[in-house]
Amino acid sequence: MDYSDDGIESGEENLYSDVEDNETDYGFAEEDIKGSQKGYVVLKEEDIRKHQRDDIERVSTGLSISQAEAIALLLHYHWRVSKFEDEWFTDEERIRETIGILKEPVVDVNGQKVIKCGICFESYTRGEIERVSCGHPYCNTCWTGYVTSKIGDGPGCLRIKCPEPSCSGAIGQDMIDKFSKKEDKEKYYRYLLRSYVEEDVVERIKWCPSPECECAVDFGVGGSGTGSSCYDITCLCSHSFCWNCREDAHSPVDCETVSKWIFRIQDEAENKNWMLANSKPCPKCKRPIEKGEGCNHMTCSSPCGYQFCWICLEAYSGHVACNRFVEEADQDTRKLLKDEMARYMHYYERWVGNKSSRLKAILDQDKWQSVQLKLLSGKLGKPETELEFTVEAWRQIIECRRVLKWTYAFGYYLPNHEIGKKKLFEYLQGLERLHHCAETELKDVETGFPQ
Repeated sequence: MDYSDDGIESGEENLYSDVEDNETDYGFAEEDIKGSQKGYVVLKEEDIRKHQRDDIERVSTGLSISQAEAIALLLHYHWRVSKFEDEWFTDEERIRETIGILKEPVVDVNGQKVIKCGICFESYTRGEIERVSCGHPYCNTCWTGYVTSKIGDGPGCLRIKCPEPSCSGAIGQDMIDKFSKKEDKEKYYRYLLRSYVEEDVVERIKWCPSPECECAVDFGVGGSGTGSSCYDITCLCSHSFCWNCREDAHSPVDCETVSKWIFRIQDEAENKNWMLANSKPCPKCKRPIEKGEGCNHMTCSSPCGYQFCWICLEAYSGHVACNRFVEEADQDTRKLLKDEMARYMHYYERWVGNKSSRLKAILDQDKWQSVQLKLLSGKLGKPETELEFTVEAWRQIIECRRVLKWTYAFGYYLPNHEIGKKKLFEYLQGLERLHHCAETELKDVETGFPQ
């Protein structure tokens, strides 16, 4: 990651990774899905580095300054190239003094055979002494120790100054290259790269929040991203998140609703011991059952064999949708409080259920795509490409589970008088059939035997 003055390091030329636009109508009102077609690109590390190099080279060439000075200038202005150009041409001297990229003074060393180092106070030849723009002389050994110490302190090494306490002279990238060891130099350039994203005050570029991912996302490419109501991003690592609040992707539910819901469930989780257990008793034989699949259609083990709905525990034969919450008309205060708790539990249980089912579906999709699809292809004598629709079914289930999870937060805060939206919201929660087909009936096809 060398940004040396004698040339910009060449890097991979693929600036952006293609990301398909995601425009899906989940059945909510038009204002809820407006702007769902996004303009953003996912940047790999080499892409970010190339953007950074381009900005450095543009400033260095445009202002006729060294690359080290351009980096110091960009760091001071948080990488906003357009911010300082007018100021620079209006009052270059003031900006140089503020940042510490001074025009080097004329140092008279004629007749001097030795020069005293300002740190160790030993005498050295001119070839063993180095200065930055302020002109203060230090030996190479002291420079190495000073630079190494500052890099060890962390990202602050990007803005280190001359060792002289009263001096504001900036120590640039050129001095880092000259006096740091390989591992320290790598740390410095890692800090420099991260600053390009993290110090962007307009937050046009953000890191993917997935812990293991090193990609960033450039949002609003072409001016299409800002100001819209949908901020869903899908990174190359497959993690989907909201650009605005950095929570998991939650469209078509707005960030304010998600924030209130998360605060509510965290508050309840910390202060009350009523969260759902990992198992439920069979409504018929009362034996505890742990949910091992994502579908809510449960079958108790032999000899019971009772089939029921995991959510409401009603018999699955003749089962009707249990996603509607019906409030009683009693307005007694204590009754209202009890009803409110029951209402919250109704939505929370279904929120957790869909979250759990989605995670299970992701694992099932990975297993299907890596192992079972190949087995099915061999059994049917068809190429895997002809069976790609089975993988797409799993993708749809995963996406629908994501949307369904957040619709319960949406439903909890939906005012009672908005009857139209409430009915539409409840109607859209009919995913169980598709999930059951993928999870059970598809296995029947694969094995040739009922599960």
